[in-house]
Amino acid sequence: MAKETFKTMIGGQALIEGIMMRGPKKDAIVVRTPGGLQTEIMDRKIRPKTSPLSWPFLRGPVNFFDAQVTGVKALMRSADLSPEMEEEEPSKLDLWLEKKLGSEKFQQGVIGFSVFLGLAMSIGLFFLLPMIVSSFFDKWIPSTLVLHLLEGIVRMIIFMAYMVLVSRMQEMKRLFAYHGAEHKTITCYEEGKELTIENVRECSRVHDRCGTTFLFLVMIISILVFSLANPLVVKLYIQDNDKINGIIRFVAKVLLLPVVAGVSYEILRLLAKTQNKFFYFFS
Repeated sequence: MAKETFKTMIGGQALIEGIMMRGPKKDAIVVRTPGGLQTEIMDRKIRPKTSPLSWPFLRGPVNFFDAQVTGVKALMRSADLSPEMEEEEPSKLDLWLEKKLGSEKFQQGVIGFSVFLGLAMSIGLFFLLPMIVSSFFDKWIPSTLVLHLLEGIVRMIIFMAYMVLVSRMQEMKRLFAYHGAEHKTITCYEEGKELTIENVRECSRVHDRCGTTFLFLVMIISILVFSLANPLVVKLYIQDNDKINGIIRFVAKVLLLPVVAGVSYEILRLLAKTQNKFFYFFS
């Protein structure tokens, strides 16, 4: 008789020639190197449950940002370990910054800049661009809800097109393969099977807590949140100045992203406790 499936909050991320797993108390990365598999385990900083940052709807944006920082660190570490990455001579600017800031602060600066750049590009591509596209229909669509729905559809189309184009890159195909392996491993663990290559291969690669599922939840929830907040935003509009009104709309949506992330995170946590397969399509 098969063991009853249970749910965990273990997550992961594909790396360069490896994967990262995040458990309740520890993070671990494993990377293929010329000398074999290289494994590194790190303790996680656990916030007490009484901390405001652990409260529902606040923990979502906090954990999302923490995951971005941890993910960038793991990617940089996998790049150091991977034989696929050719070592490059540091530039004069890199050497100067490292000398002025010190090795540790320089690395923290690189991680911080990488996270900022990634978030800025995501906001520009998946929020600013859809807003600009949907604004062309303002004159023909008087309903704010319909406009936000149209913007959400455009956002999803851009995201899907981005995923399709990226998946055609040879390097990304390899990365997606590790992403699937991460899903299979979590599924194998949750099914109570021994973590062997044979058992993992038999498991499904789809998983309801995939980061892609979270992104789709963000896109869906954003339609509702932006629509509900729109009456308050309209009060800030300057009459007969579409350019400034557009800037106000964009800034308001950026400020509302933590709210969207908080709601989406709580839904994903509830989803992790069920056997609901609705979001498996997005995994």
